[in-house]
Order: sequence, then structure tokens, then C-alpha cells
Amino acid sequence: MTTTTTSTTSGTREYNGALVPAAGVYDLDQAHSTVEFIARHLMITKVRGRFSSFAGTVTVAEVPEESSVDVTIDAASVGTSQEQRDAHLRSADFFEADKYPTLTFKSTSVKSDGEDWKVTGDLTLRDVTRPVVLDVEFDGANTTPWGTQAVAFSASTEIDREDWGLTYNQALETGGVVVGKKVRIELNVEAILRQENKDQEQGAA
Repeated sequence: MTTTTTSTTSGTREYNGALVPAAGVYDLDQAHSTVEFIARHLMITKVRGRFSSFAGTVTVAEVPEESSVDVTIDAASVGTSQEQRDAHLRSADFFEADKYPTLTFKSTSVKSDGEDWKVTGDLTLRDVTRPVVLDVEFDGANTTPWGTQAVAFSASTEIDREDWGLTYNQALETGGVVVGKKVRIELNVEAILRQENKDQEQGAA
């Protein structure tokens, strides 16, 4: 496969016809990122939750397929805007946050999918590790008012929570269950280029 990389606007480049971020290590900006999930309640309603505490890096390689992602999420930071439900999610019925304080995602491969990307990785939850595939879009890059370089990605996937041992449920008299097994994960991430990477870029220029 022939690969070509050309420079475009600040913070981006063109790679095989697709716009990708400049190479470097980017740290997740928690204040401008969301890690959310959506599950069915009573088989009819979509309930959205999110984790408010997380950290991680996106390492963009010169060859994008050699890039990697490493994220750690604080299980106790789960929130759904309902205190009783949040306490239940932190309990042994679900995340068991006291015993398993973190969730992690570590990528194992990155593949192009037209202008988008497929990022495969290991999701570890309650000490169970299983592979998941994220559908990822690169949403662009810009310079912040403080002179740092920011990039943005959106990603999504769907998992069966029971694959990670989250089997709690209650049957409904009318059929079905209280909590759906399928959970959609949606990520909207802003990440900041580490200063040493920016200094190296400027030095090369």
C-alpha cells in the first residue's frame, strides 16, 4: 500500500486522502471531554450516564495505523443525575467501585475505515478484560487561547454488559427486564499536545 503524508493547517496533515492529527502525544482534557453510556430502562427508555473523572493519552504516530490509546476511568465517578441510582451503580450489583476502582481501555490496533478509523482495544471492567472496537472520527484541530494545540475525536461502540460480569437485573411482570443488556458507549474527546512535542515541531520548522 502506498502511503503519503502532506502538511495542511496547523495541527493536521493529510494521510492517504484523510485528514489526521499531527504526530505526537496528546493528553485528554477532562474539562472538555465526555465519557458516556446509554442503557435501556424497562425496555423502553434510554438512560444516559457518564464518568466525570478519567485520564489518558492518545499517541498519534507518523503512520496513523501505528497510533495508540490508553485511558483510565474512575469507577466511583459514575453519574446519572439521580443519587440513589448512582449509588446502586457503584455497588457490587454493577461496577463494585470499592473493589475495582478503575476501568481501563488500551488499544491493540488502529485501522483506517475510509475517512474514519476502527480502534480495537482491551476494555477491562471488574477485572474482566475483553476486546471492543471503537468507531472513531477525527473532528479536527485548533490552537487554544493559551497557545496549546488541541485535537478532538468522537467514538462509539456497543457492548453486552454481561460479558464483563454485570449481570444484575429484575424481571418485569409484563415480560422483559428492568435494565437492558446492551450498552452504547459514546466518547467526545478533546486532547492537548504535550509541550515537548510542540517544542520539537517548532524546532524542526
